[in-house]
Amino acid sequence: MGVPASFIVVVLLLATPCIAAPGKFQDYFKADRINDHIRVQDGGTGVQLVLDQKSASGFESKDKFLFGKISMQLKLVPGDSAGTVTAYYAASENYVNRDEIDLEFLGNTTGNPYIVQTNIYTNGVGNREQRHYLWFDPTADYHSYSFLWNQKQIVFYVDSTPIRVFPNAQDIGVPFPTKQPMGVYSSLWNADDWATQGGRVKTNWGHAPFVASYRNFDLDACAISSGSCTNSAKWWDASAYAALSPSEISKLKWVEKNYLVYDYCKDPSRFSTKPAECARAP
Repeated sequence: MGVPASFIVVVLLLATPCIAAPGKFQDYFKADRINDHIRVQDGGTGVQLVLDQKSASGFESKDKFLFGKISMQLKLVPGDSAGTVTAYYAASENYVNRDEIDLEFLGNTTGNPYIVQTNIYTNGVGNREQRHYLWFDPTADYHSYSFLWNQKQIVFYVDSTPIRVFPNAQDIGVPFPTKQPMGVYSSLWNADDWATQGGRVKTNWGHAPFVASYRNFDLDACAISSGSCTNSAKWWDASAYAALSPSEISKLKWVEKNYLVYDYCKDPSRFSTKPAECARAP
């Protein structure tokens, strides 16, 4: 007996991500109170955050989400960006027991590379930093930075290249973010007490204002306002996204070999016993 064509169509719809055009800034986000440091451009298709000695700047999503893929394109602060941090992250409201997925871009002196720092908090516990250099100049053009979050793993991507995987290891006692909805946030701020060379290089305010640019906002995720987000009928819960594909693993290994500059899993000065989830790396 053949499989009805309608059944095949339904399966394909469940297993394949929707290719939707990225939305405008105002579709997803609201600015914080420092509106004069946020430049909304081209009818909302682009946004710039501005940092000077008067103030940092940032924005946050209108909704909160539980699972999905969050993506946007950034062009980072050019020139001497030492001391600045462009942060792009998801976080729950409960700060003490928070879940959080972090992408932080640590500025540097002119001619020296940016560092991309990722971190994950689960049930209020972080200290899971990895740091990478990039294989391009992130200030010269826009590139896509995203993370996929489902019930099996969190994957950080730069363009289409995975740079980090955090697997669900609840079965060995490692908390994983499955219950707390998260808002999506971004900010540009001064962190010269730690951001560049451990805080040795300070922000040169003579080069202000510092500007980070954004476009192509795409929050393909389950909004809490839409109802239940715990069913498995979303594309990101399909088996194809439960683990990296062989080609993605190959890309990840290439990044680890050539661009990984710090990994908490390999830092015995901080962890005399390697954290349990480190054994689950692809």
